[in-house]
Amino acid sequence: MPPRQLSLLSFGVFVIIVAILLVRFFPDWGTILSLTLTLYGLWVIVLAGIRARHPVKYERGAFSTFIWGVLLLAIGGAWYLNILTQGNILYSVVLFLVIVGILAVAVALSPTRKKQI
Repeated sequence: MPPRQLSLLSFGVFVIIVAILLVRFFPDWGTILSLTLTLYGLWVIVLAGIRARHPVKYERGAFSTFIWGVLLLAIGGAWYLNILTQGNILYSVVLFLVIVGILAVAVALSPTRKKQI
């Protein structure tokens, strides 16, 4: 897929996510924003799979896109968990730290490619 189509596709997915969450959780803006981050993080992870399948030479790599998706998912999930537990931030901090630790291990163990000159 050309990059322009992926950008338009991502924008469309974002608008659909926001529209559905506005219909479902309208007066609760904290829930809408946290679930928007969470669901868009899931979309970015799917986008990383698309980029891994169809790489473009001068574009962000699939692994980097995957990491950003996981970080969005972690931030949105921790925020939503904080809302669900009514302000008990401990569970949110633990979730976020576990995900950051998993990302650190994944980056440390990822195979590095040597650039050819």
